Amino acid sequence: MSIDINNESGTEVDEQAILDIARFALDRMRIHPLSELSVIVVDAEAMEALHIQWMDEPGPTDVMSFPMDELRPGKEDEELPQGLLGDIVLCPEVATAQGKANGHSMDAELQLLTVHGVLHVLGYDHEDPDEEREMFGLQKRILDDWRAERGETGPSPAPTTR
Repeated sequence: MSIDINNESGTEVDEQAILDIARFALDRMRIHPLSELSVIVVDAEAMEALHIQWMDEPGPTDVMSFPMDELRPGKEDEELPQGLLGDIVLCPEVATAQGKANGHSMDAELQLLTVHGVLHVLGYDHEDPDEEREMFGLQKRILDDWRAERGETGPSPAPTTR
């Protein structure tokens, strides 16, 4: 799996954890190992510009996803297609505020947001209650399993993104 991370935010983030959780989520979703993903970490000003340009909403947001080849999770009995997954854009300033409000670190919030972004590039959404339950349930399972593999204890952060 080729995952590139580019930190343009000026904030120090745990890039290795972001790469690890993204890879774990993509493996869990059975995405072809030769597929590619880009993760960009930006400051609030750059995120706000993207938020206005693509969503027509003011203010910075926590995560934005830009799918490319519309790859979907694989099934055990099928050949996996490979391709460009797209871009995930994270904002540590927003992640810091959300983490603080929910009793966890910026890095824990960025890990949650990375999984959230991965699921979005794979076609998951949370526009209606059924979609939200499915996506956020899957997000929690991926985070919990990843943390358990790393020997971390305690519950994963609750979803803060809408």
